[in-house]
Amino acid sequence: MAIVDIRDLRVSFGEKTVVSDASLAIESGETFSLIGASGCGKSTLLRVLAGLQREWRGEVSLFDSPVKAGARYHGQLRRNVQMVFQDPYASLHPNHTLYRTLAEPLKIHREQDIEQRVAAALQEVGLPADAAKRFPHQLSGGQRQRVAIARALLLRPKILLLDEPTSALDMSVQAEILNLLNRLKAQHSMTYLLVSHDADVIAHMSDRAGFMANGRIERFFDREALMRGEHRMG
Repeated sequence: MAIVDIRDLRVSFGEKTVVSDASLAIESGETFSLIGASGCGKSTLLRVLAGLQREWRGEVSLFDSPVKAGARYHGQLRRNVQMVFQDPYASLHPNHTLYRTLAEPLKIHREQDIEQRVAAALQEVGLPADAAKRFPHQLSGGQRQRVAIARALLLRPKILLLDEPTSALDMSVQAEILNLLNRLKAQHSMTYLLVSHDADVIAHMSDRAGFMANGRIERFFDREALMRGEHRMG
């Protein structure tokens, strides 16, 4: 079943059209990746699906229900769609402890056992429970990205949107984070939509991929094509 269905999506900022007639369907349980040059519309498409970019035209459906342009996400939809950003430092509040950062979404959704849930979330991404007392500046880049992933997973989303999740990290740390993401995906039966510039990351992570240019998804690659390296454009 397609849990994401986008048809003829168009996003403009003033005179500039960033996404133009993009269409895409993502099946439940797969990792689908978007590749293409900077500025081709990949991250904007992710932000539409995350509910962060609310001005758009076209048709967007999530979990078999249409999404209205301009509408904020509430309730189950807000829980089920989470995003991990490129820069883990920018996405974590510098003056909040990790506990406060992780507890906040649980409090908003009136969850129980918050302390235990925060400790379990940190341990799940390979950080000790007492890391909850620390601030973002006391962590390495890889540790901060683990916290960002833990926060995104706290509400057990059905789809995780990953915008260049390892590009700000050292090569050795990149592999750790990618392997962590693969393990968590299998563990929680999630669907991933990944944006990356890195052809090796795409090949390692993806079931399918789409090449985006001029605001459109111009070509699709299945797993076999990715293994053959057909997505390595130039």
